[in-house]
Amino acid sequence: MARKELVYARRQLYKGRKTGTAPAKPETAPTKEVQVGGKKNGGARLVPTSKAPRFYPAEDVRKPKQSRKTVKPTKLRDSITPGTVLILLAGRFRGKRVVFLKQLESGLLLVTGPFKINGVPLRRVNQAYVIATSTRIELGNFKVDSKVDDSYFSKSGKKRTRSAEEEFFADGKPKEKESFPESKAADQREVDRVVLAAVKKTEYLGKYLKASWGLSKGEYPHQLVF
Repeated sequence: MARKELVYARRQLYKGRKTGTAPAKPETAPTKEVQVGGKKNGGARLVPTSKAPRFYPAEDVRKPKQSRKTVKPTKLRDSITPGTVLILLAGRFRGKRVVFLKQLESGLLLVTGPFKINGVPLRRVNQAYVIATSTRIELGNFKVDSKVDDSYFSKSGKKRTRSAEEEFFADGKPKEKESFPESKAADQREVDRVVLAAVKKTEYLGKYLKASWGLSKGEYPHQLVF
């Protein structure tokens, strides 16, 4: 007999799963009358039906320890100012040169390629993963719209009703890629319009931003001047 058949027989699975409901337990009174022997003991007493627990929780409740630490805003490096050309060291666009625009409330840096030059859109980066170069672009009094903040980059909180595989192969065809929001594309064009105008004022600056950065054999970043 195969192993599955043995388990089937041993567990009596052939009887099927029990579908009946358990009978309701009768309610018991909190106290009951007990007869006590002895002339001076009263004859009968009311005794609790269920015994009280032997141990009981302490009355003092521990309070959570209050932290004295305060959240301090992230300090921006002195070498990073609006218009500074940065080199990205991590992420999808590592090795690309980007232009710093402003620091967000979370401490992350808002940068742009510009998109038309090297394909880097408006995005947030951590200043720990960038190299600040000595090249700067004069942006004048340009300021990015206040709506471009940390919440601007948050994803929609829609919950999936189906699994990722079912969504991808819906109706036997791969899922169509969602179109990029037109409002964000307009914001990108508005920012790049100002940055591109400043880039064109300096010769070869566009080619410098377009070129990727990397280390060759025998080169060490701490020996380079950016």
